[in-house]
Formats: sequence, structure tokens, C-alpha cells
Amino acid sequence: MGTREATSLLRLATAGSVDDGKSTLVGRLLHDSKSVLADQLAVVERVSKAKGLGHVDLALLTDGLRAEREQGITIDVAYRYFATPRRTFILADCPGHVQYTRNTVTGSSTADALVLLVDVRKGVLEQTRRHLAVAALLRVPSVVIAVNKIDLVEYDGAAYAAIAEELAAIATGLGITDVHTLPVSALTGDNIVNRSEQMPWYDGPSLLELLEELPVASDPGVGFRFPVQLTLRPQEAARDPRYVEYRGYAGRVSTGTARVGQEVVVLPEGVHTHIAGIDFAGVELEEAVTGASITLRLADDVDVARGELISSVADAPAPVTELDAMVCWLAEKPLLPGSRVLVKHGTRTVQARVAEILAKLDLDRMAPEEADQLALNDIGRVRVRLAAPVLAEDYTVSRRGGSFLLIDPQTQGTLAAGMIRGHEVFGNDFVADSWSI
Repeated sequence: MGTREATSLLRLATAGSVDDGKSTLVGRLLHDSKSVLADQLAVVERVSKAKGLGHVDLALLTDGLRAEREQGITIDVAYRYFATPRRTFILADCPGHVQYTRNTVTGSSTADALVLLVDVRKGVLEQTRRHLAVAALLRVPSVVIAVNKIDLVEYDGAAYAAIAEELAAIATGLGITDVHTLPVSALTGDNIVNRSEQMPWYDGPSLLELLEELPVASDPGVGFRFPVQLTLRPQEAARDPRYVEYRGYAGRVSTGTARVGQEVVVLPEGVHTHIAGIDFAGVELEEAVTGASITLRLADDVDVARGELISSVADAPAPVTELDAMVCWLAEKPLLPGSRVLVKHGTRTVQARVAEILAKLDLDRMAPEEADQLALNDIGRVRVRLAAPVLAEDYTVSRRGGSFLLIDPQTQGTLAAGMIRGHEVFGNDFVADSWSI
């Protein structure tokens, strides 16, 4: 394996139904990969003993909030960082309770891979289907299904195979193409870091071996995108002639690469110019890649403000004032047609109105049904009309350019996470055909 792959970063999230063992799996992953400090392990051992457990409860390594420890459930996304000689990981341990689906959406929205746990004794549940639907809608590049607690069915290969077959059919129907299934026991460590000797019928990799091999997500079909966060004019400009001409635009490279001399277009105005300079922490760069927080200087005196987009010219997105989108509704109050909202797309926030609710997902049938509102945790298709244009892109082409938030204009609370549909939508039966009602 090359150096670049060996040092790559993989963002992953866990999901699953209540008590499927997500936190225990994460704890086991951290423990067996030697990513837990001795004092952290000592605390977990002490708390486990105080609770009268006969084993070390590794779930305590991730259930960090006091309410979580007391209730024995995960209620918030717990982020953990660990590394192996081959890869660095950022892991989001997401809740399993249905009322915390919004947290799962949060944890999965930037993930390169989703590790979905299924209790081999319970099989596929509604929440399992919901999390697979969320993974499909969020376009999580890789889905790993860990059929957990295999030790509690005496390592029965037939029980595992039946669930794996059912899950494969659901994933295919949702258009999830990169799916990996494996049997594990988070409690005993079977197939988590080391391959298990208890399952001679399984000859695949362990969970960690698989995670070390998964590809890192990217938006290969999208060029340079730079949402402007702030216009910089140093205070010295008022009193030092050397600074009078300086004007920079701060932000983070969303996709692609910025290079000095590159032709760009400022949107939505459509003004063409060139990149005159790239500044980073007082150092001038020749180029900056995806994820870099930089300041751009442009060759021409262009009026650029927060919320505007500096883009490569050839594939620049078109401004739109209407969105056809899939949304995960995250608020207690229902979404009704005509609701006034704010749409936050990149660094741009505009007033909007939900013109129509076109359908919502029936999680039992995994098919759409007509709806006059969306309730908490519903997944639905809506049409939103905007008071000002945004630079929207098809979510299938760019997860960053195709995602947005709906925000309550009164409380500023997040109402929904949205994914913008293109003409081909998500290219699968579930969304392309079934959602066309």
C-alpha cells in the first residue's frame, strides 16, 4: 500500500437500533486497536465494577454524557479519533433511539462509511430500514453491516446468512451499491480487530481490516468550489499605504483545487476573474486543495460578500430559486405546506417557503405515500421556493453542493437536512421511480 493510502483519513459513523451494541462495538474497536489510554481504561473498569458487572463495559468509552451513563443509552453523537499504521479515523457513534434520528443524520452527513449494526437475534427492524434509507439519501459512499451478537446464537452461520440476504435486498432496492456484511461479536471481540476462530464458515476480513481498505469519499465530478465566509481588509489599511490594495476572501475549499492564475467565476453575479494569490497563515501558496481554509486574492476589483461562491468556470453551478429535494425532518413541530423557513446552503442563507410536500417514505413498505405534512423523523420529498438564488447542485454529483439545511426563522433552530434532486435523482428504484408520485 502506498504512503498516501496508508496515511489517509476515513470518516465513519455507527448506526443501528436500540441495544444492538453500537457503543460496545466502538469501545471494543478502540480497546483492541490499542487506542485507549491506561487511565481511561482504569476509569471504565472502576465504573463497570461499581455497576456490578462481571465484565468491563467498553460502551462507557463512548457514552460520555452523564445522562448516557446513567440511562445506559446513547443520546448524542460521540466523536472519537483513533489511528492504525495504515489509516487515521474519525468515528461518530450515533444514537439508536428513533427520537434521536436527527443525530444519526448529523453523524452520517460527512461520513465516508456507515457501520450499521443489526442484532442477529432480532433481525431487520424498522430503525434498521430507516438508517439504511438515511444512508441512501445522504449518499454515504460505503455501508458496512455488522451482524452483531453472533456469540449469542452459538456462531450460527445460517442465522447470519438469512439476515445478510435480507439486508442485501433492502440495500439494493435503495440503490446502495457498496455494501459489506460481516458477523461480529462486540462483547467478545470476534471479528472486530482480529479475525474470529469461532466462525470457520466466514473467510472475510475483520471490521478493522475492512475499514482500512475502504475508499475515501470525494466529489470527482465537481470542480473548484469556494463558498466565501468573510471579506478581509486589514485594519492597517487605514493608516499604512502598503495595505491599501489588499482585499482577500476567506473560506474553506469545498471541492477541487485552487491555483494561482486559475480563471474563476464569482456567483451568482457571474463575474469572471483570476486567482491572484492564495494566503494561508501568512504564507503565500501556489495551490490549495479540498478542505483547506485559506484566503483568496482576485486579480480584479470584484465586490464579493459572504454567501457568494467562487467557482471554476467550466462546470459552474447555475443559480436557482426553487429546490426539489429530499429532506429528513428533525423538528418536533410538523412541516406543513406554506411554512416559512430559511434555507442555509453553504455560507449563503435565504428566506424561503415550502411550496409542496410531494411524498413521504413508508418505512414498512420502503415505498412513498402521499402526505400533507412531515412529522419528526419523517423522510419526504418537498418543493421549496426561495426569495433569492442559491448555487444548488445535484446531490448525486456533489454531497457538499447538493446539501442544505432548513432553519426556523424565529428560533434559528435546525428543522431539516435536505438533499437536492437532479434529473436522474439518485439513480435507483426507490427514489427515481417510487418517489415520482
